Amino acid sequence: MRRILFALLLLSLAFAASAKMVHRAVEWTDGGTRFHSVLVYDDAAAGKRPGLVMVPNWYGVNDQAISKAEMIAGKKYVILLTDMYGRDVRPSSDEQARAAVQPLYADRALMRRRVNTALAQLKAQAGSAPLDTGELGAIGFCFGGSAVLDLARSGADVAAVVSFHGGLAAGQPALPDNFKARVLALNGADDKGTMPDADAFMDEMRASDADWQFVVLGNAVHCFTEMGENSSGCKYDARAAARSYRMMHDWLDAAFANRS
Repeated sequence: MRRILFALLLLSLAFAASAKMVHRAVEWTDGGTRFHSVLVYDDAAAGKRPGLVMVPNWYGVNDQAISKAEMIAGKKYVILLTDMYGRDVRPSSDEQARAAVQPLYADRALMRRRVNTALAQLKAQAGSAPLDTGELGAIGFCFGGSAVLDLARSGADVAAVVSFHGGLAAGQPALPDNFKARVLALNGADDKGTMPDADAFMDEMRASDADWQFVVLGNAVHCFTEMGENSSGCKYDARAAARSYRMMHDWLDAAFANRS
């Protein structure tokens, strides 16, 4: 009996050792630009699970963004870490990142088209990843928060979107009332970049029929989920990050349960 138990233990250890987070390139072309995104999920978890489009901060797809996608995905989600710029644009400084986002903030129709294309690409992975296409959402950070709010504004058929310290302004021309997703926006009370648009954002939400919530995290500035950031206006806050992630999971769980 001991030999059998020992053999089972070795087998389970071998399986655990072989299990890993999958990073799989997902590429597509849109408007003549080639995009390189990364599908992230745990191949040890059994069964299908919800899928999330994840738009990172203005630095785009990089090692830090992949690590964050791994942390959020865990055994719970399949995440498409989304390239919004094109595979040849990988900012390495604030100046380069600012130059990369400016065309998208200036052309919100382009931003909305690209994030909707990413959603379509996530759905297309259902045949090769443990993805439940009946439970889809989107999350975004900083610039990525703006992008997923625009995904919701465009009327995309997702259960929920969650924006972390994202830009709140709707851009022009404003879209008609077209929300299908439950909208959660999480911003720092002392975020001087996004909070000036808070009242207009809430007016927009009130005028819609969206199921929405706007959460202001006390004592937090911009970038509160971005580990390593430590300037006066862009600073990681472990407490605010942990609270916001808990709210994200609760929001997504409720949205997916409502769809079911």
